Formats: sequence, C-alpha cells, structure tokens
Amino acid sequence: MLHFNSMSEVPSGFSGSAVTIGKFDALHLGHQHLLRQLTEVASQRQLKSVVVTFDRHPFNVLQPGKAPQSIIGPRQKVAQLSELQIGALVTLQFDDELAKLTPEDFVKNVLVEKLNAKFVMVGHGFRFGANGEGDCELLAALALKYGFEFKALDAFKIDGEVVSTTRVRSLLDSGDVVGAAKLLGRPHVTTGNVEHGLKIGRTIGFPTANIARDCEGYLPVDGVYAGWLTVGIDRWPAAISIGTNPTFEGIRGRQVEAYALDQVDLDLYTKSATIEFGWRLRET
Repeated sequence: MLHFNSMSEVPSGFSGSAVTIGKFDALHLGHQHLLRQLTEVASQRQLKSVVVTFDRHPFNVLQPGKAPQSIIGPRQKVAQLSELQIGALVTLQFDDELAKLTPEDFVKNVLVEKLNAKFVMVGHGFRFGANGEGDCELLAALALKYGFEFKALDAFKIDGEVVSTTRVRSLLDSGDVVGAAKLLGRPHVTTGNVEHGLKIGRTIGFPTANIARDCEGYLPVDGVYAGWLTVGIDRWPAAISIGTNPTFEGIRGRQVEAYALDQVDLDLYTKSATIEFGWRLRET
C-alpha cells in the first residue's frame, strides 16, 4: 500500500482513483463494509482505491480539548488498511489551513486535481469542508460538476443498531471488550514497546510485560482482563491489568501490564508487543 503524508507527496499524473474520506479512527465493521465496496469498485473499473484520512481528530483544531481519543493509532491504521487491500492512503495534516478549505475547494484541489478521482464513496452522515458545510447532497452536486461518480452508503447496522466509533468507545469505557469486538470484527488491541517497570511482578512470581504509556490503541476502563500477548511470532494467553498502583512509589498515569501465563524468564524489554483483549474478569 502506498502511503502519502501530505498532498505534496502525491505524484503528478496520479492514476484514476476510487476515493473515500474519513477519520476511520476505529476501522470497525461499518468502515470495513465501506472499504470492501470501495476496493470492489476500484477493481471492476481498474482504478486505484484511495483512503483520505487525517493525522488527528478535527476537534483538536476546531474545539481544542474536546477531541476524543482515537480507538486505533496511526501505525495500527496503516497496518489494518494494508490488510484490507487498499491501494493508497493519504494522511492529511488537519491544521487551520485545511479546516478553512471550502467544500468545493476540497473537492477540486484534493479529489479532482491531485487524486484524479473517478469515483467517490462515503459513509452515512458524511460532512466535510469549512465548518462542516459540505454534506452528501453537496458532494453529489459537485460530482456532477467535476465529472466523477458518487455514492453514499446507508448506515451499517448490527442487530438493528448503527455501528459507530462512539459506540465502540462507550463499550470500552464500560469494560465490555466482548461487545466492542463484535462491532470491530476483531478483538480490540493495544500495541507498544515493552518498557522496564518497577519489576515488582518478578518479586511475587509473576514476570510482567509493562507496555509503554505512549502505546497505540484506546485503553478500556481500569480492570483485569483475559486476553493474549503477542511478541514477534510468539502468542501467549495472558492476564492483563489496566490501572494505577498507588501502593508502589513511582507509578504515574495509567499502567498497562500483561502476564504471559505459564511463562518464566521471558526477556521482552524494548520489543514491540500486542495485547488483545478477550473479556473483562473484574475491577482492579
């Protein structure tokens, strides 16, 4: 998958494309449904499938302090989009300049002139451009003006309820990682490097993998979870603890620890680890 971190990186004469736009900050089943349809259209019409997304939630610029944390991080997003057979990812820096771009200028400058869009597909309720003034009705009109096809998908539902990032976040905030996995189509994961903690676990017979606090992947509510710990090609059943430990001096902020069950003398420090959340066992 090609990955461009700005429009200036997109080469001139970019091949005809089928494009979608969005935050895609969970890549839940609704997103996956849209992306599968996009890649199918791209294949049928010999176009390149392109995802246009942003380096941060727009609220970071438009309403500072009110932006929700993404469910997945940037590296996770790249990896998952690549698995979905997307041809190219364009990650735009969401800054004041982009926030002020009118809907028509966004279509003209980004979709038409840079990406040579022949087909544009978006999800239910899509809005774009300065102050969110652009909607699906306007995008359909601009498609006629600039000569590309446009399709807006209906809301994607499971058991009669719309699948959304907000619902996923709410489930994680309540510790319902099973419910979140149902909407994601996969277990929710957190990834990061294993760092040196206080090594307290080793003194009581439970060597732990302490995941760095700059890990990617939204952290569920504090508690103890059952799941899996993966490092390289090794994957172990694990007990996962999220929370703070006021008993031991030096702990700051939320701590994520994974205990690889029935494993001893593991040396995981500095290695990249993935934690998959299976189900919540109890509060901390």
